[in-house]
Amino acid sequence: MANRRSRNFVRRPEHNYKINKYITSQRIRLVGDDLESVSAEVGVKIEPDVYNTRQAIAWAEQVGLDLVVISPKADPPVARIIDFKKFLYQKKKKDKEIKAKTQKTVIKEIRFGPNTDDHDFEFKMRHAHKFLEEGAKVKAYVHFRGRTIVFKDRGELLLLKFLKELEEVGVAEALPKMEGRRMIVIIQPKKKKKSN
Repeated sequence: MANRRSRNFVRRPEHNYKINKYITSQRIRLVGDDLESVSAEVGVKIEPDVYNTRQAIAWAEQVGLDLVVISPKADPPVARIIDFKKFLYQKKKKDKEIKAKTQKTVIKEIRFGPNTDDHDFEFKMRHAHKFLEEGAKVKAYVHFRGRTIVFKDRGELLLLKFLKELEEVGVAEALPKMEGRRMIVIIQPKKKKKSN
């Protein structure tokens, strides 16, 4: 019984488009810029309009192209006569470009106490400077433990000084604000000016 199942197994295509004989709708709305060239080759004037699906498939086959449904939820579904492999290749290429443009944002955290000394402050500031230059965001916060919560103003001054020191490479998304026992500020890298 397991053998019978595997013989009837049909591999699902790697795309979600209905193409040629797999289009189940009786009628389709044909669109596209290349309909004039298809018309010239088949000897019939084809304009953007609703056609019988079988007829549209026949035209596509005559010119060595495919009928592809590009908008299946429309009534009737919208289709184009195109080179499907070329269409998939261009779509993949476009998706890859979009993915490359959308960079993942990295957020580095830097923690202070309300009584952070100058040496520690300088050390953390240098790290933040490096992170911002590399294009990462920096989330700096002052953590108030126990009774140190009374030094909120000291924490705010520390974060404002931190922002001032980093103003050439980063800019704050907003002023420091309290979240529970932490005063937080997020700094994003400044956009670099392109040199011509």
